[in-house]
Amino acid sequence: MRNNTVMAINKEVPFICRVSDATGRTSAGAHVYFDYADIMSKVQFFLKERFGCELKLYYQDENNDVWDALDEDLRSGYDGVRHAASLYDLVETAQFRYETERDRGMSGYEIRPSARNNLFIYDANRVAFARVPRETQYGLGHEDIIFAEDDEALGAFLADTRARQLDNRKLILFSDTKDGLEQERLRPRESVTRDDVFMEEALKSQIYRSVDEFFANEGAFFRDYGIPYKRGILLYGKPGNGKTTLVKSISQTAGAPVAYWQITEFTSSESISEVFAAAMRMAPMVLVIEDIDSMPESCRSYFLNTLDGAASKEGVFLIGTTNYPEKIDPALMNRAGRFDRAYEVKLPDEALRHAYLIRKGMGRIVGEDQLAEVARRTEGFTFAQLGELFVSAALQRHYEGEADLGRLIGEMKSDYAKGRSGDWMAADKGRAMGFL
Repeated sequence: MRNNTVMAINKEVPFICRVSDATGRTSAGAHVYFDYADIMSKVQFFLKERFGCELKLYYQDENNDVWDALDEDLRSGYDGVRHAASLYDLVETAQFRYETERDRGMSGYEIRPSARNNLFIYDANRVAFARVPRETQYGLGHEDIIFAEDDEALGAFLADTRARQLDNRKLILFSDTKDGLEQERLRPRESVTRDDVFMEEALKSQIYRSVDEFFANEGAFFRDYGIPYKRGILLYGKPGNGKTTLVKSISQTAGAPVAYWQITEFTSSESISEVFAAAMRMAPMVLVIEDIDSMPESCRSYFLNTLDGAASKEGVFLIGTTNYPEKIDPALMNRAGRFDRAYEVKLPDEALRHAYLIRKGMGRIVGEDQLAEVARRTEGFTFAQLGELFVSAALQRHYEGEADLGRLIGEMKSDYAKGRSGDWMAADKGRAMGFL
């Protein structure tokens, strides 16, 4: 179990505002406890004492990107930010949640300072954050205030934050839920390089060339040729043929921010606007929309209109994927400016199957001659099915001393045939199901 406290609250740090009596008012009864002007003046005085100068007040318009960055810094234990003070007593100053740390195979409760009711300082940038509690009709709300010495200091901080997030190689995951669009930063579970992608070499080269040119020299190619700085490609084909692996390799090698958007039944025109607005703020970046055919009918027109907008994709390299191209709205492909190219990710041929099996490690189980025979006999297999064949062969060799690849291939073909036909019961077996 890892140490679950990312950053412990300093018990010696004072509260900026304290309660004098049980009523929630000061002893003089001059004003209510949650007095915005009073707490802001105290915070500004606190910061002036620390930095020796007045700090200007800022807020971020319409989104919480920099606050998400603060949250990520607190979670990761970034030493450039520290908890300077709490604002009110009798209001929470810490939070906890259960988390699984995928890349280290650990899990547990993470306990750390809450963004609300605390003052956080980036000393090197002379920037501070305060999510100030305030009374609302239904309880406590908050005002998000950012302090900085001047515009130049804030600009340098934002640039530094973007560069640090890019270096961390974390993906931004957008998920449409019944409560609205949720955003999460995730570290990739596995490293995927371009060598891990198996597809027709000419097609592979064409796709990567398009990606590399988009992010090279801040889009100089597009400016030189007078081409709008946006790009969209659609990847389609049967499941298991490497679309996801291709997208992962692009995500991890593009040298730009990457966001995945999970479309659900809760996707709406509002969430579409939010996703593309966030993409524009991160641009130049890669936006991946997997299973794009699942876009709800109720907001397809809005989605198409958003793609048509000249500014909605400026600096965005859009990648859509689908296993069911027949379900794609024809309007996605029949109008320029939505998706520029559609690429079919086909079943691997014998040469690709052979190369993939070598990369997986099948050579540790069988000799070269038998490996070539396996590649020949697995015509029609996807990469996912070839991966399963390797796992089955490794297990059989581990427990039985050797792997019978011919039998395993026959069994897998039989199972896949049953899946296609829907006839799962063997001919010599009864077909009754249930408790009788």
